[in-house]
Amino acid sequence: MSIQYRLNHIQRMPLNYMHKYPKLLLLFITFIAAYLLFYSRNYKPLQDFILSLGYSGTFVAGLIFAYGFTAAPATAIFLILAEHQNIYIASLIGGLGSLVGDLFIFSFIRSSFIDEIRKLSRENAVLYINHKTPNIFKKYLLPVVAGFIIASPLPDEIGVSLLAVSKNISMKIFSAISYMLNTAGIFVILMIGSAL
Repeated sequence: MSIQYRLNHIQRMPLNYMHKYPKLLLLFITFIAAYLLFYSRNYKPLQDFILSLGYSGTFVAGLIFAYGFTAAPATAIFLILAEHQNIYIASLIGGLGSLVGDLFIFSFIRSSFIDEIRKLSRENAVLYINHKTPNIFKKYLLPVVAGFIIASPLPDEIGVSLLAVSKNISMKIFSAISYMLNTAGIFVILMIGSAL
């Protein structure tokens, strides 16, 4: 292989990865944005803007905390707000914003994906996995894993999807679970922010 070929290949690598993994690249960019946002938290114009939003900004941060691509910047905003807001009130309001975001995901999956979920549940591979999975795992461990994902800054879409496909979870039960878990997760982030 010639040196010129290798150089051309190396130059094309970032473009290849951008086309091959655009969502992961976008997610990585949001992590960088969150880092820059938190790193520049003492930058007066940025801090003034975030603080000028008050608790309505906390609600919006909660709303975007529910989505994978915006969870990292929302976490950075909560860390900034922790120094200037009552963390108990902020966690309740942020949890409400996350609940609204999660309800949108839950409703979307239940209404838009239900036909495909039913088809998928009749596939041989899914039937095999379902048959081999112990009932205790399906009944208890799966909701615990989903709850951990919802409470953490990990993408809520995964945890909400796990609960949305369950026939045992009503919208009312889901709302209570989502609100409690998101509020607890945001409270922990705010506590960390107030300690920094």
